[in-house]
Amino acid sequence: MNTTQPEPDYSALRSNVSDLGRILGDTIASAEGDDFLALIERIRGLSKGARDGSGQDQAQLLEQLRALDNDQLVPVARAFAQFLNLANIAEQHHLVSREMDPLMSASRNLAASLAELRAEGVPVAEIEQAIADLKMELVLTAHPTEITRRTLIHKHSEIGDCLSRLELGGLTSREESQLQLRLRELVAQIWYGDDFRRERPTPVDEAKWGFAVVEESLWRAVPEFLRRLDDALEQQCGLSLPLEAAPVSFVSWMGGDRDGNPNVTAEVTREVMLLSRWQAAQLYLGDVTGLLDELSMTRCSDELRELAGDAHEPYRAILRRLRGMLRDTLASIEAQLRGEPAPAVEILQRSEQLWQPLLACYRSLMECGMGIIARRTLLDVMRRVRCFGVHLVRHDIRQDSARHTEALSEITRCLGLGDYADWDEDARRAFLLRELGNPRPLVPRRWQPSAPVQEVLDTCAVAAEQAPEALGAYVISMARQASDVLAVHLLLQEAGVRTPIPVAPLFETLDDLSRAREVIGDLLENHWYRGQAGGRLMVMIGYSDSAKDAGVMAASWAQYRAQEELLEVCQRHEVELTLFHGRGGTIGRGGAPAHQALLSQPPGSLKNGLRVTEQGEMIRTKLGWTSLAVKTLALYTVAICQANLRTPPAPQDEWREVMEELSLESCKAYRAVVREQADFVAYFRHATPEQELAKLPLGSRPARRKAGGGIESLRAIPWIFAWSQNRLMLPAWLGAGAALASARSSGRAALIGEMAANWPFFATRLSMLEMVFAKADVELSAYYDQVLVPPELAFIGDSLRQQLRADMATVLEIDGSDQLLANQPWTAESIRLRNIYTDPLNFLQAELLKRNRQHEEPRLERAIMVTIAGIAAGMRNTG
Repeated sequence: MNTTQPEPDYSALRSNVSDLGRILGDTIASAEGDDFLALIERIRGLSKGARDGSGQDQAQLLEQLRALDNDQLVPVARAFAQFLNLANIAEQHHLVSREMDPLMSASRNLAASLAELRAEGVPVAEIEQAIADLKMELVLTAHPTEITRRTLIHKHSEIGDCLSRLELGGLTSREESQLQLRLRELVAQIWYGDDFRRERPTPVDEAKWGFAVVEESLWRAVPEFLRRLDDALEQQCGLSLPLEAAPVSFVSWMGGDRDGNPNVTAEVTREVMLLSRWQAAQLYLGDVTGLLDELSMTRCSDELRELAGDAHEPYRAILRRLRGMLRDTLASIEAQLRGEPAPAVEILQRSEQLWQPLLACYRSLMECGMGIIARRTLLDVMRRVRCFGVHLVRHDIRQDSARHTEALSEITRCLGLGDYADWDEDARRAFLLRELGNPRPLVPRRWQPSAPVQEVLDTCAVAAEQAPEALGAYVISMARQASDVLAVHLLLQEAGVRTPIPVAPLFETLDDLSRAREVIGDLLENHWYRGQAGGRLMVMIGYSDSAKDAGVMAASWAQYRAQEELLEVCQRHEVELTLFHGRGGTIGRGGAPAHQALLSQPPGSLKNGLRVTEQGEMIRTKLGWTSLAVKTLALYTVAICQANLRTPPAPQDEWREVMEELSLESCKAYRAVVREQADFVAYFRHATPEQELAKLPLGSRPARRKAGGGIESLRAIPWIFAWSQNRLMLPAWLGAGAALASARSSGRAALIGEMAANWPFFATRLSMLEMVFAKADVELSAYYDQVLVPPELAFIGDSLRQQLRADMATVLEIDGSDQLLANQPWTAESIRLRNIYTDPLNFLQAELLKRNRQHEEPRLERAIMVTIAGIAAGMRNTG
């Protein structure tokens, strides 16, 4: 953890942040007056002084914020929130800037990685096979803490584009002034506009947002990434990517994730899948129209001449047919969306309908000496066909196992067989396997199920209507036994699904993760199931709920061991296992820098590719701009190839023993607070904006799985989000530091140091703790308690902050450093700079929560929403 690398020059980033801040200040002065800008500057100055240690400045800052009247609350909060948004844009641009090209270029990263592997003696044939086997499935999910409107996201992208163009050399003074004017226009549009949605998005709205990310970024990013991968392969190995290579694809949960979301119905899923096809056809129509403008050549191969019907411009003749089919496809889908009969015309239903004509054009151009034309735009379109297919994204369906049990209970009761829910596991399994081998229908003809059960059956019917390539997997939340998987297979079979859909159990809690090997082993012992699986299996590992259940240290070790055990049992049964990682953006939900996270996985875990969730604001951060998406895909590629072509260090037995101890101790310490502290839930609801979060129009999914209840009923995302707002960051560290301190005091200090230096898994855990501690703030958390927590509960916060201080000291001792993030000076400086703007939002949020809890008022709720978004922007992550 102590290795120090030379830091790049951040002067251009500082300059961009300063310029954007000045433009925002000018905009605020123009909109609200010079006196209001002076107020903002005074608050900022006091915040800086308070951060530098001035008690007088902090007292004046609090006095100033408390003195704001209700009309000033929203604009003051917006001023600081918008600065943080602009700083984030500048940082995102910096990652893709020319200044960072030597360090961050996707092309350099890919080429350098392949060169390193060659230098280490990895044979070219093995590299070629690793690239051929490369499989990245990025699963786009809706996010209950993504509150930024699409129109605002677009403006942020435009600002990033202006910054990119301003760094180009050779601009005339007029060109530069026009770009500066455009920046001022965009900032003004943001200030005078509305930052947030007024109403919750529907699941269809969320799906459209996901499709927009594909249209605005990924559609261009995928062929650009493949071009760079092809170039790196050519430079380092003398090889080319096959034409049909499709190492990356995208899956969506938007409109398909019904776990605890009553708004996602079978009809919604059907509509979203139609919209997905419509969006794909629309994008291909744009591509084909562009090719029509370019491929006007008359020379062609005999094969193409025959296909084109001896047309003078044969390529255009082929492309016109495709254009006609795509137009008919759009019209047909639009009719279906309106509930009208689709016209009887040829429409796009299979990728080959696009691929074969485009491939014929490509072969003809290559044969006739026009390779320079074939390998550019046409090849890009062909790459898209392979990666996006007809459906743009494949769709997962997710449902809680209890809903399937409920459906089978109603069926068995109707058939006079008793109540399925009351049967033990052996009885359930015997019944399911018997019915899976029975050709007769299971569901009685004239039976009328309850509405929830009808919805489960309707969902399976929607799955049966789809082409196999439209579906990704059927994910079962809270899967606890083999019957949970077999039940879904039976319901899908009953609905008429003919081509098997991967049914992926999701193991989430600590107990479920510990039983994962037993559940999968039971399934693989069964002849019917092995035949159904066809030598392949997908299992999802849950990061959010396991951390919420047991704390980050115990959860991460349980996830690691579950993966090892699943790999072992699948290898024994000669089954290829795809591990599906349900990671969130934050550390408390499995988040970590992508390269670091992938290389800390158990050996062999990436052999069958990477399938991972990308959520909400992390989609924007990693995939929202084309240039960022190219870098992200290159980063994943490098990490997967390194993990598969090198042998990652397997943990020594002594390290495992320490991790077992740390897991037990950290889980015990975590649960002692979260589960066993009698007044903890009451403290949580007073000290954080958890209650207010549930009221805000954040996402289509409710914050709770069921009304009422305690922490166990709260979803992992708002649980972590609430703690990040008051800066205690509790779920991301509670239990871990106490366990480490206990192990060190019992004579394990040297061994823990050895693990930190030599085991990527453990080093990543410590690195993530350090990042959490750098973003946590003891004083701010104490202020929330002072303002919001009843005196009789104050002892809980005092105890937690005392533990936080002790945990920080423990991690610094292990690291051998006297300050957090000593080996990441820019990250530390970035957090310090942001704190000047985030602190007023925290102080203001506490005051707003106090006022609103005394007397609810729309203006106060509006201002609270602004502070929530601003603090999230300052933290650079949310839920």
